Amino acid sequence: MATILSVSGSPSATSRTARLLRHLDQRLTAQGHEVIPLNVRDLPADALLGADFRHPAIVRATALVERADGVVVGTPVYKAAYSGLLKSLLDLLPQYALTGKTVLPLATGGSIAHVLAIDYALRPVLSSMGATHIVPGWFTLDKDITAGDDGTLTVAPGSAEALAQVTDRFSAALGGRTTVLAATG
Repeated sequence: MATILSVSGSPSATSRTARLLRHLDQRLTAQGHEVIPLNVRDLPADALLGADFRHPAIVRATALVERADGVVVGTPVYKAAYSGLLKSLLDLLPQYALTGKTVLPLATGGSIAHVLAIDYALRPVLSSMGATHIVPGWFTLDKDITAGDDGTLTVAPGSAEALAQVTDRFSAALGGRTTVLAATG
């Protein structure tokens, strides 16, 4: 199956965006893919803000992008656009880092007023970076994502179904199974 890099562009350690991505990572793993999570907030701020292309952490992140067949890009929406943290990483990647990649853009936010951020802010950048196929993405309202104290994640039924569909389309575009098989025991 495919190797997928799952990138969270959230600056928050308790991010709904990152938790949602890790939840979707499990679905993609169950479909047979190798999923590598990358939280941009874990990269050194001095390297990101100082545009240090040669910093070992940036070199490793660039290598992960290069290795991936597909990339899931998740971001909270701030001021009708993707996060500045995500932008700082994208700026450090080679111009055509997504050439040959299938990409799934996802966003979270507090208001449906931000629903077009994927199509008007994120998709053009991913396209300019050479993404071969950008599958339809999904915007999830913050209120539809609930994190339990034990680390569990609950997604409101309508959003959960839509996320499953876009994730399965992404998996299919990468040549993976599109349903999660129940464990037999």
